[in-house]
Amino acid sequence: MANTPAEQLPWRVAVVGLGYFSQFHLDAWQREAGAQLVAVCDRDAALATEVGEARGVPAYTALQALLADHAVDVVDIVAPPSAHATLVRAALAPGRTVICQKPFSDSVATAERLLAESEASGCALVVHENFRFQPWHREINDILQSGTLGEVYQVRFALRPGDGQGRDAYLARQPAFQTMPRFLVHETGVHFVDVFRWWFGDVATVYADLRQLNPVIAGEDAGLLILHHTNGVRTVFDGNRLADHAASNPRHTMGELFIDAERGELRLDGEGALWLRMRGETAWSPQPVTRPVDMTRFGGGCVAALIAHVVSALRDGSEIENTLADYLPVMRVCEAAYQSQAEGRRIAL
Repeated sequence: MANTPAEQLPWRVAVVGLGYFSQFHLDAWQREAGAQLVAVCDRDAALATEVGEARGVPAYTALQALLADHAVDVVDIVAPPSAHATLVRAALAPGRTVICQKPFSDSVATAERLLAESEASGCALVVHENFRFQPWHREINDILQSGTLGEVYQVRFALRPGDGQGRDAYLARQPAFQTMPRFLVHETGVHFVDVFRWWFGDVATVYADLRQLNPVIAGEDAGLLILHHTNGVRTVFDGNRLADHAASNPRHTMGELFIDAERGELRLDGEGALWLRMRGETAWSPQPVTRPVDMTRFGGGCVAALIAHVVSALRDGSEIENTLADYLPVMRVCEAAYQSQAEGRRIAL
């Protein structure tokens, strides 16, 4: 790790980009005992002032000015992908950690350049990929690692948040979704590419069949993504942002997961509950989710869980999950998905 441990605690944090999703970052940082929010930044001066006053910290419209005024250990970037390269470069400094939201940057090529620059500067660069920190996904990983299911044959996640219908789709939360030329895979499916790769290892081939159902948006909002992993497992992202699923809040898990394996079947439902049916049986048995689940926070509290993981790693000098170096293969899978759609064939990585 670039940072030196314990004597620097609490880690001094600046959050850059104060749109809808930043509230989850800000809440998590201000609840994290090992960190101190010291400043916020957004190019919208009124928004920056409003958030700064609400959070009790100074507000800036330029990251360079913020960094000139404050000693900052961690820069957390929650701005749109088009701004990532400029903001990451402004934040790079020896011993600093930069966390940046997904989808990361505008291309794999840009990400590769930023990785080289961050390594040369002695700055740790982490992608804020939080779905793998959702408590049910961590629990599923434990079950997979335990061998309870035996050989895994295939996995399907059915994404059904139900937020993509009509002319006002996404406008209440994240209006930029309407204008993204690449949407379902680039913005949403990438979460599950990361989770699947975390569970089952590298991806050998990618096949995508994507389509646009809502004509008011620019990109695709439904389709299938089929991944063949090098260990033989097949994973399927079955996405449809217009349809919903049986859940008190369809955005809580965003859908349902099904794992078919040698010794049985594991299912994640829309309430974040896990169910196991052993081979030859007809009854489903509930499986405990032992990690804390915060139903009032996005993804069961996954943003706070990722932040707590980063702070713990900085304190202990241990490895951080989802450094950019580890995340680049995920981005390459998503690029291959769009190539597959364009060429109508399976793409080998």
